[in-house]
Amino acid sequence: MKIAVAKISGGKAESIELSDDIFAFEPRVDIMSRVVNWQLAKKRNTSHAVKTRSDINAVKSKMYKQKGTGNARHGAKSVVQFKGGGVAHGPVERNFNHSLTKKIRAIGLKSAISSRAKEGNVIVIDKLESDGKTSSLISSFSKLGIKSALIVDEGEASNEFIRALSNVPNVNIIKTIGVNVYDILKHNQLVLTKLSLIKLQERFK
Repeated sequence: MKIAVAKISGGKAESIELSDDIFAFEPRVDIMSRVVNWQLAKKRNTSHAVKTRSDINAVKSKMYKQKGTGNARHGAKSVVQFKGGGVAHGPVERNFNHSLTKKIRAIGLKSAISSRAKEGNVIVIDKLESDGKTSSLISSFSKLGIKSALIVDEGEASNEFIRALSNVPNVNIIKTIGVNVYDILKHNQLVLTKLSLIKLQERFK
């Protein structure tokens, strides 16, 4: 499977071979869903926990004798009525993380990439260059038909390109090592550089 390499300034540079093992993979929607749920679960913060009566490090013996002091009948300093005591019915720590095997995660990533390839929404660019002006970059993206895209970069994007891209809506950039199912599905198009494409294909060998 071949695809034309586009220039950021417009026009075609050459053609490059795409691995059928990745870009012609039969997408598994069920596995993509599992991977996305796994990713979102990892992002969730656990609720802050408080100490209950049993967690308080206090003397467990009776504070004072049962009768004759004029005080209420208490048994320990860790009860909720006292300052420094435990909290009743407070929030408890919840862990939302769950495991997912590397094989399933790899299938999910292949499925996400191939789904964009089947839609014709994979674009390969030779270099990520810009004059630093957002308006110029938006104009270049418009010529290439880029509207909502995830750009995969192997550290070759110029500082001017990254600065101009920061103001472009619905277009984000990510390193090859950070490519994931959630970000691919969040954008309508997948934009790769020649180097990032090579690194991505080597990742699945």
